[in-house]
Amino acid sequence: MAETSATTETGEPASRPRKSSWKYIGPGIVVAATGVGAGDLVATLIAGSKFGYTLMWAAVIGCVVKISLAEAAGRWHLATGRTLFDGWRSIGTWTTVYFAIYVVVWGFIYGATAMSSSALPIVALFPDGPGLKFWAIVTGLIGLAFVWFNRYAVFEKVMTVLIGIMFVVVVYVAVRVVPDVGASFAGLVPALPDGSLLYTLGLIGGVGGTITMAAYGYWVNAKGWSNSSWMKVMRLDNRVAYITTGIFVVAMLIVGAELLHASQIALTSGDRGLIDLGKVLEDRFGTGTAKLFLIGFFATSFSSLIGVWHGVSLMFADFVERFRAPVAPDEEHAGPAVVDRQQRSLPFRAYLLWLTFPPMTLLWLDEPFGLVIAYGVLGAFFMPFLALTLLWLLNSSRTPREWRNGWLSNGMLALAGLLFIVLCVQQVRELPW
Repeated sequence: MAETSATTETGEPASRPRKSSWKYIGPGIVVAATGVGAGDLVATLIAGSKFGYTLMWAAVIGCVVKISLAEAAGRWHLATGRTLFDGWRSIGTWTTVYFAIYVVVWGFIYGATAMSSSALPIVALFPDGPGLKFWAIVTGLIGLAFVWFNRYAVFEKVMTVLIGIMFVVVVYVAVRVVPDVGASFAGLVPALPDGSLLYTLGLIGGVGGTITMAAYGYWVNAKGWSNSSWMKVMRLDNRVAYITTGIFVVAMLIVGAELLHASQIALTSGDRGLIDLGKVLEDRFGTGTAKLFLIGFFATSFSSLIGVWHGVSLMFADFVERFRAPVAPDEEHAGPAVVDRQQRSLPFRAYLLWLTFPPMTLLWLDEPFGLVIAYGVLGAFFMPFLALTLLWLLNSSRTPREWRNGWLSNGMLALAGLLFIVLCVQQVRELPW
């Protein structure tokens, strides 16, 4: 429904709904680049290497689930003029307690993981240069400086370049291995080979699904989209983001199926599996293709690093601001001015420092056992927490009636919540208790 009154409920000047247009696309590209990390690509490769094209259908369903989840986060920001954390606070204080513990523990371990992941392809490209720890620290400091001194507009442009590199490299490698088109289409028919259940759930729920999905609404506001007139634009932006993610997943499944499944080549679990793939590509296609893949590996890892450095720091700044002095939605509308102020705030910069410097100690130390357990439990709980709280918020009076969930949104969020609960239980079971 178009806004026709002089002002919106949030006090902003009313404006007609914007037409969805490719020229507006941006936040979705950022969330796609951030959400797909090196670990996601390895998980997809391993699924392809074990089951060939059989789980292609799971990648497609996963893409649809992520579109629904990110759309819900963006719709909350635009329809209500409130941030996601503001919505969480309205549910109860338990959400504040969970988020406070989660964001501190998660940031400490993720910082070391992101820096190491970004350093791995650099070490592989320059084997005679400095070692992993040196490059990990350098990438962390570059990410810190970049986010500290740049605003959203520059950040988005750089992320667009990085996702462009990722896209070109991954699709090029998939084409180079010559996919079996018939088997690809056959893989769209749902099937569960023996031992494939967890890989299937991982493809549907794991790839591109992290805390950065919650940051999507903040990036929407940073772009200048601050009321419901931008709803169509946001939905197009979000679909482009997760269709792009879906193409990544399909391309890596093809590589796993064609390059690894037929040859029964096993990869190392974790980010180092991509180094193994680089060696396989070098043996099959030569040094040039292997180096190009490592550049794509770096773009994948480093885009996740700076995406988290920016997006989660923004969420933390909003968390601190709302915790100190809750703001009524009619007093301050979430928008670019608010985001710009938060990017210059002490909490934003303090969390940037937290992501960068304390995690460097883990580059020399084994991760403490208790911290690994806490990280695993808190992290596993986040995606069901996000899906189910969005389901709650978008069916309540907190959301204007015209923007509340319909049957399709409710069905997809309920499916996402159930899926992530199953994954949560499995991840907790697999922790080194």
